[in-house]
Amino acid sequence: MSRIAHIQANLNGILQACRLDASKRSTSMRNNTQPRSQLSEARQKGFFNIGDASAISGVSAKMIRHYEQIGLIPAANRTFANYRIYSEADVHTLKFIKRARLLGFSIQQISVLLSLWQDKARSSAEVKRLALEHAAELENKIRELQAMSNEIKRLAEYCHGDHRPDCPILDKLALDELEK
Repeated sequence: MSRIAHIQANLNGILQACRLDASKRSTSMRNNTQPRSQLSEARQKGFFNIGDASAISGVSAKMIRHYEQIGLIPAANRTFANYRIYSEADVHTLKFIKRARLLGFSIQQISVLLSLWQDKARSSAEVKRLALEHAAELENKIRELQAMSNEIKRLAEYCHGDHRPDCPILDKLALDELEK
């Protein structure tokens, strides 16, 4: 077996184990829920289907399923017809995630923020530390993006932008090494 084939086999095994583990988690979460109801009955009790939860929270249905799959949110309760149903608290959590994503927090950071948000005995110092670390990361990213923008503008100053084939922008991009 070639080295590449061996690596691919190992990766396939790891992926299969992850899928099996996720499937077990999802099944065990669903098995620990209340008896399933009809969708109309669930709506009367204040639950939302995935489309409604998506519309209210601003998180797409695809992302809601993804967040369930990666364990950011617990697996949804299901109706007899296997429709996902969400409580008001679930939709509130989705709104929390949406706002955190809009502020640029990573999934890992959001996971920590969610656990802190749900822990009423938390220390606000941990939340503040996480927020300030994220702000510093954003400021660093802004500096990097500003430097890139300045370099592109500088290159554009040397480009004639006419019918000639000479282009300093393309010449710079074609260099073997980037100048720092």
